[in-house]
Amino acid sequence: MKNKLILIAGGTGSGKTTVAKIIIEGIGKKNVLIISLDNYYKDFSHIKPEAREEINFDHPNAIDFSLLAKHINDLIKGKSVEMPQYSFITHTREKYIKIKPKPIIILEGIFALYDQGINKKAILRVYVDTDSEIRLIRRIRRDTIERKIPLEKNIKMWLNFVKPMHEEFIEPSKKNAHIIIPEDPGGMMRSTAIDLIKAKIKSLIK
Repeated sequence: MKNKLILIAGGTGSGKTTVAKIIIEGIGKKNVLIISLDNYYKDFSHIKPEAREEINFDHPNAIDFSLLAKHINDLIKGKSVEMPQYSFITHTREKYIKIKPKPIIILEGIFALYDQGINKKAILRVYVDTDSEIRLIRRIRRDTIERKIPLEKNIKMWLNFVKPMHEEFIEPSKKNAHIIIPEDPGGMMRSTAIDLIKAKIKSLIK
């Protein structure tokens, strides 16, 4: 019996990782494997460090979709993979770790719904829809703390790369989703949507 693939997409800072973690808490770690698409950025170790700063990491060309598709296929078939671990500080693959498959495989990332071949393999496709102002605040908090990116540079990246690429590539991928999880002040709509997803996954496991 093949493992099942679920895709969770949305703009940077939309809450994709949080949604995935809530799902795994409700289902159990033994049954769910979360894969971050962030680990499948191309390795730019062959480019000088200063030149790497000019790369548009918010364009789909920055993603190694060939390796990602191969690993997805292997995991669905029950095979382990050597997954790259990506550093956003150096923009290189620092190492590879062995990942074993689980009954439910969740791929989360900004381009999770972009590749049509991967879309066809998923039994459930989710888009986390969040206002741009909220996403910008979350990105600045994350990048200044985790990735050590200065505030001015972060804002420049947002205006030159993140926002236009979101509008051109990520927002349109929403049409590929079975479920769109909305952002709402009280959190009730998002909570209800996540509960429906968890119920669907539990039925698949049974």
